[in-house]
Amino acid sequence: MSDEPHRLSRLAEDLIASLRRIPSEDPRGIRRKPSKGVSEVIEALKAKYGIGVPTAEQAIRDVWPEIVGPANASYSNAVRIDERGRLIIHATHAVVRNELFLNRAEILGRIRKVPGCTAVKQLHLIQG
Repeated sequence: MSDEPHRLSRLAEDLIASLRRIPSEDPRGIRRKPSKGVSEVIEALKAKYGIGVPTAEQAIRDVWPEIVGPANASYSNAVRIDERGRLIIHATHAVVRNELFLNRAEILGRIRKVPGCTAVKQLHLIQG
């Protein structure tokens, strides 16, 4: 004999609940799904939301001084990639913003060489 308790069908459970005049455990129309372990749920969420997987933004930030040079990197940072494929760059100094703007084609070429960053289509510079 198995150690698992015998499960009744949904119909049988509803009939017993009706006979005993107690409400059914589950509302009508809802089906029970087998339970998943916590580790399965966590792994599914990690895969769905990309947790633990490096993003393109982080890959760019990791090599930012090599992309724009150490002097410009100290006054600027890559913020995010928007839905149109633009890399938003925040520059804290007007001169640095202008230098990045004048060299945007070269910078974009360097960014596209970073693994996982080929989807970046253009740069959007913000000063502030």
